[in-house]
Amino acid sequence: MSRKLEGKVAIVTGAGRGIGRCIALKFASEGAGVVVNDLDAAPANDVVEEIRRSGGKALAFACNVTEPDFGERLVKATLEAFGGIDIIVNNAGYTWDNVIQKMSDEQWDAVIDCHLKAPFNLLRAAQPYFREVSKAEAAEGREVFRKVVNISSISGTQGNAGQVNYSAAKAGVMGMTKTLAKEWGRMKVNVNCVAFGFISTRLTEATTEEKTVSIEGRDIKVGVNPERIAQASKEMALGRPGTAEEAAGSVYMFCIPESNYVTGQTIICGGGRGGF
Repeated sequence: MSRKLEGKVAIVTGAGRGIGRCIALKFASEGAGVVVNDLDAAPANDVVEEIRRSGGKALAFACNVTEPDFGERLVKATLEAFGGIDIIVNNAGYTWDNVIQKMSDEQWDAVIDCHLKAPFNLLRAAQPYFREVSKAEAAEGREVFRKVVNISSISGTQGNAGQVNYSAAKAGVMGMTKTLAKEWGRMKVNVNCVAFGFISTRLTEATTEEKTVSIEGRDIKVGVNPERIAQASKEMALGRPGTAEEAAGSVYMFCIPESNYVTGQTIICGGGRGGF
């Protein structure tokens, strides 16, 4: 049985853990070569080894997406390793919450840089390759579609108290998606967006303890009180948070040939919460 992404090359940022990891593994299982980006080398290498053990092709690229030359370096590394780019998924991110009167410039800038500026930088770096290859294919009379999937959130679609930085960034991602869909349609690049609802990951695990993870040298609070999860679940038509595998599935839908005539769209993967 043929695999839907056979021969394709995908870049997935933030792919060492959680949703990004599941996206990378899903793409690889469908035949794609995957560039696994993560802030930390160890989880990126673990995902690459898992893909290779299954017979797939993958490259680890450990780097902070907020570094100024990140986009250029990642595009160059991908082209050198695989010779092309067919899919880009801008998934890397985290939350650093506070109400507006207590939010520092550092908090605002860090989240905007990671969730909005980093995808902009990567896509800007990829544009020359997309332009060049699309012109060559058009001259040959071939129509080849490529895919960009940007990751947003229901915090971006409807706002969320305590997340003015994250909500603003994720709303911006949707605007960027619509604009690039119009700019890049002539190059046969579908640009779409998935807005996640409550997805179970290490950042949203149920806990009554004060837990943090270190991101860029900062201690970022993670975990959600079980009572909040229970209340949120009542607002979901499906009655529970989503899994990382289910989140990856919604991204995958935008990357297969069946979605070639879909562009500029945002779908909500939220189990019915915030979706209708």
